[in-house]
Amino acid sequence: MERGLKYIAVEGPICVGKTALAELLARRLQARLVKEAIEENPFLEKFYRDSRSFAFQTQLFFLLTRHRQLRELSQVEMVLVDGALVPGGVVSDYLFDKDRIYATLNLTENELALYYRIYDLLKGDIPKPDIVVYLQAQVEVLLARIRQRGRHFDADIDPEYVKSLANLYNSFFFHYEDAPVLIVNTDRLDFIGEDDDFEELFRAMLQHHSGRKFYSPRRRR
Repeated sequence: MERGLKYIAVEGPICVGKTALAELLARRLQARLVKEAIEENPFLEKFYRDSRSFAFQTQLFFLLTRHRQLRELSQVEMVLVDGALVPGGVVSDYLFDKDRIYATLNLTENELALYYRIYDLLKGDIPKPDIVVYLQAQVEVLLARIRQRGRHFDADIDPEYVKSLANLYNSFFFHYEDAPVLIVNTDRLDFIGEDDDFEELFRAMLQHHSGRKFYSPRRRR
């Protein structure tokens, strides 16, 4: 029997491939999939049109929704056996702690102080993942993927916002120590269309046990 895993989180900035990878992992590992409720947020489209007026409402909705989704995971038990997870485990396409990245980027000083009071009350209910798979990509790659996805409320997103977000993600995971982190360069990685890419990444994930490790695919296009 290999090491036990209860909870795997996939993370990264907008359009880096979090949900796609989480879905693949959940199918492969026979695990429950927890997806971020992006389109359920009634303030998000307004935020993209007028970020200053709707930042706090947008942030608070996400914080409370993520808390509701993840607080139940403390009851999950899952063991990795021969490369497969016993059903009942969880793969999520976000990490609760990352909520602070967006709060830091979008909120005013007073809003941020209030946000942290609420965040500190909620964070104790959330289990820590056994591994975080952090997906990175260059800003140009992220912007191209945003355009390709074609979601209407992403259409006018400011490239500088995406750049700031990517930089904050890098800084956050440089200091994150609550779980092992596999940092994955996705610029030349196609884990959706190329089975070999997914299998190589999957093996790297299973072999990573502690600290931070950088992973770049061997395949080159």
